[in-house]
Amino acid sequence: MGGVDKPALPVGGSRMRDRVLAAVAAARPRIVVGPADDLPPDVLDVREQPAGGGPVAALAAGLALLDGTDAGHASPGPDTAHDGPGPDGADGDGETRRAPVDCVAVLAGDLPLLTAAAVHGLRAALDRSTADGAVYVDDAGHPQWLCGVWRPAALRRALDRLAARHGGLTGTSVRALMAELTVAEVSWLGLGPPPWFDCDTDEDLRRAEEWTR
Repeated sequence: MGGVDKPALPVGGSRMRDRVLAAVAAARPRIVVGPADDLPPDVLDVREQPAGGGPVAALAAGLALLDGTDAGHASPGPDTAHDGPGPDGADGDGETRRAPVDCVAVLAGDLPLLTAAAVHGLRAALDRSTADGAVYVDDAGHPQWLCGVWRPAALRRALDRLAARHGGLTGTSVRALMAELTVAEVSWLGLGPPPWFDCDTDEDLRRAEEWTR
């Protein structure tokens, strides 16, 4: 789409990025990886290294920031996408600490039709399985890798193995990362449009706009 900041494009009167964040409004923390302006005050942002290094490098950056918030005091504003527990307990100084995160949602920023119900459906599927993650599959059986929830420890191990094989994560593919993981595939049985619908073209934007009316 000409190099524009796609997640900042509006659908149904709201930026696509904001619609994705709304679908995980109960998550703590929420982390956005990539350039982002005007984020809610409780959302963190981080950049992959190097900038433009691809979605796998972006995922690694988000997990690294998650590790920092997970291990220490609660801090305002995380990035995208994890549907985990909220703040729990306090340290000796009365400062709130976070409970360990046992589930992280990894979501593209251009999913304007994503809903909280769709994310909860993924979480329920993961809870019922022993898999590393749960993702939606489309009608043709294709996994929607950037519309899923994962066990963070499994993601970290997979990232480490992939980096060791390739000498780093820059430019590696999501498909290669997912080959390291076991996945529970979930069919969308809800009403309405598919939650994994992303916007890569102007026509996609028009279709999404029609669905939100």
